[in-house]
Amino acid sequence: MRQIYTYLFAVMVGFGCHTEEKLPYLGNSTDDGENVVYHKIRPFSYFNQDSIVITSDTLKNYVYVADFFFTSCPSICPKVMKEMLKIHEAVKNHTEVRLVSFTIDPKRDTPEKLKIYADNLGVHSKNWHFLSGEKDFTLDLANDFFVVALEDPEAPGGFDHSGKIILVDKSGHVRSFSEGTDSSKTDQFIEDIFTLLKEYE
Repeated sequence: MRQIYTYLFAVMVGFGCHTEEKLPYLGNSTDDGENVVYHKIRPFSYFNQDSIVITSDTLKNYVYVADFFFTSCPSICPKVMKEMLKIHEAVKNHTEVRLVSFTIDPKRDTPEKLKIYADNLGVHSKNWHFLSGEKDFTLDLANDFFVVALEDPEAPGGFDHSGKIILVDKSGHVRSFSEGTDSSKTDQFIEDIFTLLKEYE
């Protein structure tokens, strides 16, 4: 399942991060001859690690970086989170950037648990939201980000998920991605963030 989805995603968007002056819009789009409608992340609402409601509207004035994880993940999550920490360090002084980490295991990852998790990572910034919400919605929402996320009792920790890190613009369009399990891709992804920010100057 994951291999098929990853292959389709690779075919759709090419070879990953880009170095053009303007980043592409990833995903399917429609063109009626007058307007191009790009793939867009659906509306969502979650509680963050401080039990504050964070919605897609909360993020509409920000460029944001997203990943999907769970705190008890015994496989790829620690690697992905290490790259998210690198990204956080690179953008921490840029107030127009947010990071959002969606847990796919909200039964165990309550806001209180996510607060402890964030504290253990040394994350005390208001610019990084660790989000907990309805499980089935989150697993479906992951598709909007081109991320595989599903329950699988045979997978480590009970969930099968990919480690993509996704860059979303202020209008909810996916503009770049990085493989969070491949640290060699992170620097280019960070460049992509700053390339996207230039669109709003």
